[in-house]
Amino acid sequence: MLAPLTVSQLNKYVKFLLEESDGLRGLAVAGEISNFKAHYSGHWYFTLKDDKAALPAVMFREANRRLGFVPHDGMRVVVFGRASLYERDGKFQVYAEDMQPDGLGALYLAFEQLKERLAAEGLFDDERKRPIPVFPQRVGIITSGTGAALQDMLQVLGRRCSACEVVLCPVQVQGAGAAKQIAQAVELLNAREAADVLIVGRGGGSLEDLWAFNEEPVARAVASSRIPVISAVGHETDVTICDFAADLRAPTPSAAAELAVPDMSEIAAGLQGLHERMGYAMQANLQQRRAQLSSLLGRRVLTRPQELVYSAQQRLDSATQRMHSAMTERTLRERAKFTRLAASLHALSPLAVLARGYAIARKDDVPVASVKALELGDMLELQLYDGVCGVLVCAPRAQRD
Repeated sequence: MLAPLTVSQLNKYVKFLLEESDGLRGLAVAGEISNFKAHYSGHWYFTLKDDKAALPAVMFREANRRLGFVPHDGMRVVVFGRASLYERDGKFQVYAEDMQPDGLGALYLAFEQLKERLAAEGLFDDERKRPIPVFPQRVGIITSGTGAALQDMLQVLGRRCSACEVVLCPVQVQGAGAAKQIAQAVELLNAREAADVLIVGRGGGSLEDLWAFNEEPVARAVASSRIPVISAVGHETDVTICDFAADLRAPTPSAAAELAVPDMSEIAAGLQGLHERMGYAMQANLQQRRAQLSSLLGRRVLTRPQELVYSAQQRLDSATQRMHSAMTERTLRERAKFTRLAASLHALSPLAVLARGYAIARKDDVPVASVKALELGDMLELQLYDGVCGVLVCAPRAQRD
């Protein structure tokens, strides 16, 4: 007789067999969700069922955080993953790795294909995004005129900025023709320059309900809008093509209204705080200036201004004396220099030479430098120190030679 297995050994063996089975890996299981529970750890626990059977399932946080929706009881889904045994409880269950609403696979494919194509065109580039005005005077809302989302937005806008004008352009937000109406509304408000910022959106719903905001005409109208656009479609987990094309995505319509206008009560409180701080600063500055003025008024330059005149006069007298002394010294120095130069010039003067008994002989007004230039009977002119006289050459040439 074989030795009995323990429960844990049997469960481990069955789990091994299940995980080694190729048919239990890469499963796609369709069913209806029931007993859905979002655990505080972030994991989801639920049951997949049909009209004949039920199957426990778990989707760990790492996998469910990638989904664009949160499932709920009664939703039909297709779960992708593997089947195995939860060893501790001996419970056969599905480990979900991905999930999508049943029957919506084609819509998800269309969504991804359009998103990829428009992104390749640059329609979602950050460079195209326009800043949302800080203080808009008019807010344009494109949504259903009867939906709860409109009332939520109007309530938020009225509370935050009652002076802001609201321009409503009611449109169909789901079903045939909805996308065309939404796109035309964006173009109309742009053509009329009817608002400073636009909110385009609606409340939550299924993927089919939100599909109008995933159509190309809406994406192109939003991307080409000259007026900045805030997309507010569905709940925080809902993601649409309109979100990517818009200048700003809001998680909900109410959040979009908060992003569109400032909270004037907060601004008023901030201005009041600034006013008070400015008053304190002005008062402190005024007191400082008064103290400076009192200090200046007590200085000698203001109490006895004549001392400034006396001091200036004394400086002027001192400067005048220095200038006079310098001029006298310069005059004496230049006069001595002139005397020396005059003596040197006089020593070199021809008149000084003549005064020592020399004379200058000229023949026909030309100075005679040599006796060889004279002939017997020539009349010469002698320049003496105190006058001129004429002489006759009478010595024979032989004697002159």
